[in-house]
Amino acid sequence: MSDTLRDQLLGLGFKPQPTPERKPAHKPAADAARKPDGRRGDGKPASRDARKPQSRGNHPQSRSGKPRNAQADIDLAKAYAIRAQREKDERIEAERLKQEAARERREARARLAERMQGKALNDPAADIARHFEYGGKIKRIHVTEAQLRALNAGELGVIQLDGRYVLVDAATLKLAEETFAPAVALRVDPDAPAGDDPYADPQYQVPDDLVW
Repeated sequence: MSDTLRDQLLGLGFKPQPTPERKPAHKPAADAARKPDGRRGDGKPASRDARKPQSRGNHPQSRSGKPRNAQADIDLAKAYAIRAQREKDERIEAERLKQEAARERREARARLAERMQGKALNDPAADIARHFEYGGKIKRIHVTEAQLRALNAGELGVIQLDGRYVLVDAATLKLAEETFAPAVALRVDPDAPAGDDPYADPQYQVPDDLVW
């Protein structure tokens, strides 16, 4: 007989015993199954991203919790602001001092003009040009022969007042110096060497028609 015993039993009405279902093997979580060498439980290497340590950001953290380069930028901005404020204060102070100096000069000139009232010795008939250096330029005042001798002897002097050169006596010249020293245009020291004032000698006078 060619049929097997199993076939004969099936023919008699016997049913085969059901085969139990196979349960899949439990796989641990992927992170727990990874081995220290970076391989997973199935033997495959873990992904590159999985092996990288978690980054805390692009910048190292400072003690304050802010990125260090951001903190440096804040400090630099503060330094620039402080310097800009200091420069501004210095400019304001320099302008204040400049205005204060200008105010003092105006007041001194006004006092000088008041004190020089009636003290000018300029002679309308004077025909001798006495040249002198003042403010880096050569200036002149017309005097008489007697005034020239007195001027070269230090008995007279010249002050600049309201754009004019005024001949005054020695006492008035001293008062002018005490009031506003820059106004003193010519003071001759009779004891100084002659070479110190080349314009004192009339033979060295500059011609009147010479343009300076």
